[in-house]
Amino acid sequence: MYEERPPGPDLAGRVACVWHQVSETGTTHLVVPDACVDLIWGPEGLFVAGPDTGPMPTPMAAGDTFTGIRFKPGAVGDVFGVPVHELRDQRIPLPALPGLPIDESCAPRPEWRLEAMRAAVARRLTRSDAADPAAPAIAKALMAGRTVTEVAWDLGFSDRQLHRRAVAAFGYAPKTLQRIVRFQRALRLARAGVPLAEVAVTAGYTDQAHLSHDVKRLSGVPMGRLVSPVRKPA
Repeated sequence: MYEERPPGPDLAGRVACVWHQVSETGTTHLVVPDACVDLIWGPEGLFVAGPDTGPMPTPMAAGDTFTGIRFKPGAVGDVFGVPVHELRDQRIPLPALPGLPIDESCAPRPEWRLEAMRAAVARRLTRSDAADPAAPAIAKALMAGRTVTEVAWDLGFSDRQLHRRAVAAFGYAPKTLQRIVRFQRALRLARAGVPLAEVAVTAGYTDQAHLSHDVKRLSGVPMGRLVSPVRKPA
């Protein structure tokens, strides 16, 4: 069982959602890139799942409980006390990071964990540097299929400045970010029942073969394997 909820007004500026999952059976879930950073409280404690560039198979035992706070792409900033690119493709225990101390003993029961996490993140955001205000515009322009040079020109940056700001905000170079946001758009369309040929055109791929190649490259599996499940914890 997996569910997402709105983050609440105190977190909404930088958090996409809060979520909770209980694994009903022992299985391995496939996490795919979405340009987000998650703070997760799982069976082994608190950890941070950085922005991925490829598939991340995640074993889960029956009864495992996960609670998470998912930051919007480009919005995590310095919340965890390290540059975002240092979190890329990583699963790091929260105590190993300097930015967000949470005492795990304050929430010994799973149902108390989300409020402990929310309170800590809300406090940290009041002291955190603001996320790059250009980040949403960068992601939107790249999702629209603009080239890196065109996006840089539109936003008043050089190509090098755009690269530096994308890595700082998202943990990715612009072209990698573009592939991931395009992939996520295609995934949303496919899960909504749109035929794959139409998904390819709408999401900005050259054709369905290009879509299939990119999906396999980013997720490790064909689109058909991704259509039913929602994103699972990392």
